[in-house]
Amino acid sequence: MMTVILSFLLASAPLTVTDDDQVVDKIVKEDFEMFYADRLWVNDAKLELQMDVLDEKLHEDPVNAKLDEDGQIIEEKPGKALDRQKFHKLFLDYFYRGTPEKIVLPTRKVYPRVDSELLAEIREHKIGDYTTNFKESNKERTRNIELAAEAINNHVVFPGERFSFNDVVGKRTEEKGYKRAPVIVKGELAEDIGGGICQVSSTLYNAVNLENIEITERYSHSRSVPYVPPGRDATVSWYGPDFAFTNKYKRPILIRASADNGNMTIEILSSATS
Repeated sequence: MMTVILSFLLASAPLTVTDDDQVVDKIVKEDFEMFYADRLWVNDAKLELQMDVLDEKLHEDPVNAKLDEDGQIIEEKPGKALDRQKFHKLFLDYFYRGTPEKIVLPTRKVYPRVDSELLAEIREHKIGDYTTNFKESNKERTRNIELAAEAINNHVVFPGERFSFNDVVGKRTEEKGYKRAPVIVKGELAEDIGGGICQVSSTLYNAVNLENIEITERYSHSRSVPYVPPGRDATVSWYGPDFAFTNKYKRPILIRASADNGNMTIEILSSATS
């Protein structure tokens, strides 16, 4: 047994890991060795961390299918991730036999949640819609509305799934292009990054006012707003209130949102069957 262990230790050439002919990493076998009595074992905790590092380097997120401005389908794109099971086997061959000394990273496809077939099915029927108006002359507020509308556009909510405006739109920051614009704080007008996006959340709230949509979180402004009737608004803030709902239909729904020519429009689409 000791002779076998010594042969392992002599096979110390690093394992070169490549992807598309690019060197991703070089792995030294000794970093993963664990000895118990006269047996050599792989340190599985270190190997899992190594696979995490490799996966992060090559990972590509899938891209959902979506509709363009003309309602035509833009096909999905699969992503990729490390095939951990295949890599584990290749590593054990290297660890215990010293070969191969170079491998191409095994990958697996990561499929998007929304493909062209699903999108073609759920774009057919409009089950809800709502339009509000805004002043294009306020460039900063208009830009914020456009960015928030773009963020929720083409978003698919599956049966039983909860939609959170804050989760989908994300934090409103200058780095993302959001501008300082008027907001309502405790009944008073002030300015903050992302001012105006409450018009998007309020338009969405009215568009999803449907029998099988359960509103799970909604808050009104502390004073009336001009773009929706009293009591029909939905204020949002990154560190404060959110607007959320759950899809109770037996089918997915598709959110179509646009902000053009002073009109903030949201349509809710789905398939014909319930």
